[in-house]
Amino acid sequence: MPKDFLKGCQDFYDVVVIGAGLAGLTAANILGRAGHKVLLLEQHYKLGGLATWFRRPKSHIFDISLHGFPYGMIKSCRRYWSEEIANSIVQLEKIRFDNPMFSLTTTFNRDDFTRLLTSQFGVPAESVKSFFETARGMNFFDDQSMTTGELFEKFFPGREDVVRLLMEPITYANGSTLEDPAITYGIVFSNFMAKGVFIYEGGTDDLVGKMGAELKRNGVDCRINCDVEKIEVDRNGVQAVVVNGRRIGCGTVVSNSNLKATIFNLVGEDKFDRGFVDQAREVRLNNSSTQVYMGLKEGCTIEESTGDLLFSSTAPLFRTEALLSRDITSRTFSFYYPRTRPDGKQQFAVVSSTNANYSDWANLSEQDYNESKQDLIDTTLDALEKYVPGIHDMIDTVDAATPNTFQHYTKHLSGASFGTKFEGLGVSRALPEQIPGLYHAGSVGIIMSGWLGAINYGVIVANDVDQQLMKKGRSGAAGSATPATSN
Repeated sequence: MPKDFLKGCQDFYDVVVIGAGLAGLTAANILGRAGHKVLLLEQHYKLGGLATWFRRPKSHIFDISLHGFPYGMIKSCRRYWSEEIANSIVQLEKIRFDNPMFSLTTTFNRDDFTRLLTSQFGVPAESVKSFFETARGMNFFDDQSMTTGELFEKFFPGREDVVRLLMEPITYANGSTLEDPAITYGIVFSNFMAKGVFIYEGGTDDLVGKMGAELKRNGVDCRINCDVEKIEVDRNGVQAVVVNGRRIGCGTVVSNSNLKATIFNLVGEDKFDRGFVDQAREVRLNNSSTQVYMGLKEGCTIEESTGDLLFSSTAPLFRTEALLSRDITSRTFSFYYPRTRPDGKQQFAVVSSTNANYSDWANLSEQDYNESKQDLIDTTLDALEKYVPGIHDMIDTVDAATPNTFQHYTKHLSGASFGTKFEGLGVSRALPEQIPGLYHAGSVGIIMSGWLGAINYGVIVANDVDQQLMKKGRSGAAGSATPATSN
């Protein structure tokens, strides 16, 4: 008899959170801490969404998306998770760039970038200062007509090398392109420039384990292998979710699922105003990615001078279409040293990440798909040989993920690694205006993508929900005694 993953679930919760990505986890934790009855439902067998891990033979553990995030993660984790989690976030000090235009190592903060831009690239100090101040002053309500490419041309006209230095890491971090609005670049860039790039020391398995324990302490009912099929709504708002064939009542839903999947699959477009549906249809999904995971044999090592993050490219110029091409010229290598998992085996690992188009992988035959995956692995090892000589003989475990992989395990539409493009944020925020009690939190709008963006969006939505529940509680106290009739 199949296991009942909903055994012991109650029939009604104040809030049901659909999806245990970082935004969903954070929203659930805050609402549980506030005393609300919260049910967290995750369709996968692990929490974390794309912020997760997997284990392969030889006991290698590979993080899906750990390198790296801004300093603000420390503050957010300390405030909304725990001191223990915040204290495990450490800086990555060796960020390397190697391409036909330049080769350098940086601590990736404002002071070091100012030094590099003025001394190595010969940019006037005033131009550098003005650029940083402009980026720092950007917010979502600014004019969205200027593109990121136009921003660079304004401050660094004709400087393709400067564009590459300032743009490549942000594209890796959140999928931003030169064609996107400048604010979607400036806000993320200025976050990183505050103090550099950071990582959770201990690995995603340790982080998600600690988050799970914190959720339990705050009374959140966490369920894995629970795939939500439908969000039931009526003219009064959210009424229930249907999960694993069972109906569970609730007054509020926070969907950490893909924004478009939430609207068109879980709720249904007939429940929304026509104008809103048209606006939602226009929201573009962000790109996907490919990754290659390489574990070294016991006793094999990588010199730490190799760096923590390496942005490598053979392309002559930085171009969005080149970054997404199946003919890969740009790879970001994340190097994992034993200090990454200080309590585990003394192992070394490397993960290569590249941006990718889902359409290049979606319709391949099984044979072509497997051959393409093997080619991805082989060409990645060949590219890494330049930086880690003899890497082919040092590897005992290698695997690869494609856009198909990410769609399969996360149910992200088209395997989108960073949710939707920037216009998705307005649609996401407008959901409760369309259907009372329906909220969305996740990687939506480039501003809200990446680890810090996802956590902070979870915070924003949790605060909205908490205020609404308290308001409903006050009005319900006078007119209703049961949760089912206070919707």
